[in-house]
Amino acid sequence: MTNPPAPQFTVRPETSGDFDATHALTAAAFGQVDEAELVDALRTSGNGIEGLSFVGILDGEVIAHAMLSRCFVGEVPGVCLAPCSVWPEHQRTGAGTAVIEALLAEAARRGEAFAVVLGHPEYYPRFGFTPASGFGITLHVDVPDEALMAMPLGGEVPAGALAFAPEFGV
Repeated sequence: MTNPPAPQFTVRPETSGDFDATHALTAAAFGQVDEAELVDALRTSGNGIEGLSFVGILDGEVIAHAMLSRCFVGEVPGVCLAPCSVWPEHQRTGAGTAVIEALLAEAARRGEAFAVVLGHPEYYPRFGFTPASGFGITLHVDVPDEALMAMPLGGEVPAGALAFAPEFGV
C-alpha cells in the first residue's frame, strides 16, 4: 500500500485579503479566539512586521499561517515567531513547516539577526531553534526552559532580557 500524494499547497506573503481567513484559521487551530485576536492586534499596532506574515494556500483557501513580530533582547531587535496555525484537518501535512521555513528564510534575507519562539519543544527544533537559555536569554516570567527557544538568522543571538511585543501580555 502506498501513501496518498502530499497535498500541493503554495506559500506566499499574507495580504489584507487574507485577514478574515487567517483570523478564522487561527481561532480554529487554537480552539479559541485569543490567538486570532493577538494576530489582529499585532497587525493593528505595527508590531507585526510588514511582509513577515506568510500563508499556505491549498485550492485557493488559506490553510496555514505564521507571522513574525518585533521583540528585543536588551536593546537588540529580533523577531518572535508566533502565532503559527494550521487548519486542524490539514495538520501534519507539511503546510505549517513550509510556511515557517519560508517565513524564517525571508526574515534572514531581510537581515533580521535572530528569532525567538515560545512553543512546543518537540516541534520547533526542526527549524534550528534551541533553548534560549543557551544563548543567555532570560524572560521575566517563569516558563519551562525547553519551551523558550532562539536561533540565529543572519547574525548573533544576544544575551539578555527578552521583551516581546506588548500585545503578548508577557
